Amino acid sequence: MWKKAGQPLAQRLSDKVHNWNDIKSLIPNMTGQGLMGYAFTCPDMIGGGEFTSFLMASTIDQELIERSAQVHALMPMMQFSVAPWRILDEEHLAVKKAVALREEFTPLIMSLTKEAAQTGEPVVRTMEYVFPDQGYETVKNQFLLGDSVLVAPIIEKNQGKRTVLLPKGKWKSDDNKTYRGGREIVVDVALDRLLYFVKQ
Repeated sequence: MWKKAGQPLAQRLSDKVHNWNDIKSLIPNMTGQGLMGYAFTCPDMIGGGEFTSFLMASTIDQELIERSAQVHALMPMMQFSVAPWRILDEEHLAVKKAVALREEFTPLIMSLTKEAAQTGEPVVRTMEYVFPDQGYETVKNQFLLGDSVLVAPIIEKNQGKRTVLLPKGKWKSDDNKTYRGGREIVVDVALDRLLYFVKQ
């Protein structure tokens, strides 16, 4: 849409294909949209919005659905392509944890969307936007929800570890460990875990 008629209207990214390359595009696409003034953006649908990907269960990558749900969980909107219980086995139905996490963060997300309606400031932000001139301008695989929640999802298949760039300061992870920032850390990340840190 063009300037949204000056209104705080919602929109969605164009359809993503059910593959890992398109999951990798979600964070740069979403943060780019926010920088252009489109703060209320849905990152397409979980697992991709291209419907032919879901016609045969045998072609569905269940891990991709799980990790995609985690990418979406702390963004302005979260939308499933298909009911997860129709396509996921018990192990991958841990997408319910991502939905529960979103419920926990809904007050913050709603606060940021109300603020964005007044100021135009992005809801999801690049590292460079929040921590300028510290060498984060090319980071495309982690983002911030507001200024204080750093989200570092897994966006590659079979990846059990995650390298995170933590800005200076003190950060508490989703499992209540405290880290000193201003450095890179490597964290083990189980399939059902969305890795995030809250600035202290």
